[in-house]
Amino acid sequence: MSDAPGQGIGVLVWNSADPGGPMTLATRVPGATEPTRQPDTVCLLGGPYVRSGDRRLDLPEGSKRLLVFVALRGRVDRPRAAAVLWPDSGEERAAGNLRSALWRMKSAGIFVLTADKSTLGLVPGTEVDAVAWCGWAGRLVTGKPGPADLEATPPAEAFDLLPGWYDDWAVFERERVRQRLLHALEALSRQLVRAGRRAEAVEAAMTAVGVDPLRESAQRVLVEAHLAEGNLAEARRCVRRYHSLVRAELGVDPSEGFLTMAND
Repeated sequence: MSDAPGQGIGVLVWNSADPGGPMTLATRVPGATEPTRQPDTVCLLGGPYVRSGDRRLDLPEGSKRLLVFVALRGRVDRPRAAAVLWPDSGEERAAGNLRSALWRMKSAGIFVLTADKSTLGLVPGTEVDAVAWCGWAGRLVTGKPGPADLEATPPAEAFDLLPGWYDDWAVFERERVRQRLLHALEALSRQLVRAGRRAEAVEAAMTAVGVDPLRESAQRVLVEAHLAEGNLAEARRCVRRYHSLVRAELGVDPSEGFLTMAND
């Protein structure tokens, strides 16, 4: 039977705030635009877990590493993922562990992975918070930030991704993300200096120094920001403090270029 113009159609819907509650009858008008569903987000900062609309979906323990690996690497070869995630298992057993991890995730109502016989990937449109921050970093490092990029600063959790995970691949990804974000903070500080926002430039540089006090490039942009503000005394204090720190911690001196930054 065709729908009469303007006549509503009864459809069953469920309340996402109460998944276990009863379904109710709603009216949909033919031709009306359906509400846009927000994409699911894989949250690695403070996680891992999945955010679906207004719901937090906790991952089964046996599925966490699989989802995180795919979220950070993108589409991956299925045998390769099994070998990396279960290195002490044989090929057949590792493949079985991977199938079990996929099954546990689906059983928990989490549908952010797509899999075929040879590859694994995220369902198109799925977002990953750590990957989004790496995108922010990439725009700053390449000198192509948008206006909103100059207003953003990564949360502290982003600089210590997956704490307590000591798998080789997880350690590598943690350091990769950390380095990318530190480079971005340094670039952000310089961009803010050029925009005349010197106080914010100091804050961005101080955030980088706080993450890695021994990083000379972070200390350098902090000195640059103080000099841009006209605070020669602050710049010299930073140079002296860093010189003392690396001598005490590493038994070396900073570069000559750094030591002379705040000279008249």
